[in-house]
Amino acid sequence: MIAIMAAAMLNAQGPSTELRDVAERAYIYAYPLVLLEATRGAMPVNRFTHIPQFPRPDSRQVIRPNADTLYSSAWLDLSKGPILIHVPDSGSRFYLLQFMDAWTETFADPGKRTTGTAETWFAIVGPGWTGDLPVHVTRYDSSTNIVWLLGRTQTNGVADYADVRTFQHGMRIMPLSAYPDGEQQFGSALAFGTASGGTPPDRVKAMDSLAFFAAFATALKANPPHAADATIVQQLARLGIVPGEDFNASKLNDDQRRAINEGARAASARVENLVTAGASTKPGWAGFKSTIGRYGTNYMVRAATARFAIGANPPEDAVYLNSSADIAGKLLNGSMRYRMHFDKASLPPVRAFWSVTAYDQGGYFVANPINRYAIGDRDPLKFNRDGSLDLYMQSQSPGAELESNWLPTGDGPFNLTIRLYWPEQPILSGTWLPPALQQIP
Repeated sequence: MIAIMAAAMLNAQGPSTELRDVAERAYIYAYPLVLLEATRGAMPVNRFTHIPQFPRPDSRQVIRPNADTLYSSAWLDLSKGPILIHVPDSGSRFYLLQFMDAWTETFADPGKRTTGTAETWFAIVGPGWTGDLPVHVTRYDSSTNIVWLLGRTQTNGVADYADVRTFQHGMRIMPLSAYPDGEQQFGSALAFGTASGGTPPDRVKAMDSLAFFAAFATALKANPPHAADATIVQQLARLGIVPGEDFNASKLNDDQRRAINEGARAASARVENLVTAGASTKPGWAGFKSTIGRYGTNYMVRAATARFAIGANPPEDAVYLNSSADIAGKLLNGSMRYRMHFDKASLPPVRAFWSVTAYDQGGYFVANPINRYAIGDRDPLKFNRDGSLDLYMQSQSPGAELESNWLPTGDGPFNLTIRLYWPEQPILSGTWLPPALQQIP
């Protein structure tokens, strides 16, 4: 009956501009689900992949990676029942496990901030499951059967790799039927390596609009919309998209195809450009810290976050602010030299740690001779006599005396992200803001 109604609505389509507008809204709504499927690709399910080192400058699998933590990733399939995860005692080390449904909505984030650092078990449960879990296992419910677990463990430089790897390999993942002695199986350690066939955002951007919506309809079969999405789901029927069914483009006439294509292209452009039109927090910095990770029906912010920082944490765990311009509003370029000055009383107020990372225009690390991609409070920084701090962002070394405070930028356009892990209230309320970069001679 729903399919018949959808077809009738499609055949009764009004002006093509109306269908174009529906297609634009639908693309923005669908984008995170399609992108997550492109990111997941053929990765194994219900297996941990522990990344043993920071991503390289040529890594293209995940956009805007960090150089603060080592990742642990797993793609969960809950269609056959709950998946249980064991985490060893981290010895007070900061870590967090971010669980995202297939729409990139964060529904759980256990770790040092929320559940402590002692040994523990978690159960991830899919929609519609009924049954009993073992005692002392914390339950988290997902609205979709596909779940992305993106774990982060504090890593204080290359010298800290060995201890972090020991913690990572103490994690275990298994179906409920195998609890508690299920054998751990690991996937490939190349999950965040060089992406074949282009990055996931590149592949999605290159998709024909009808292919995009066909992929979306396929993903919808395993990952139903959220309850709050009823309004946009009704609009999807105007395109012939019904949750649980294939998208049949043969029902579209030429005018409808043209309108849908125009709407999808307009939406893609909006997603690509939104990062430069983000909410300004101070000259030179922008971000969406109040909504990241838990979006509700704010589909545009959800799509833009997926495009530029898929897997970004909710603000309670980490706040991200981005800069692509200096205090004068000029775009950052490695041909210039910049200083980022923190007064003693204005250093980032965090309970874990903070860092500033440099990226190229595509959102990936900038190759440099000292292999330094981020700088922050765990580095051996030199403070000024009054307790203030200056960081230097430029392509060439600022000199031996200042090199400890240097973040290489390459010699072309670049941008920055400041990451504030376990931020305190001044950051969450917006009363603390990072200093803008100033050009120096």
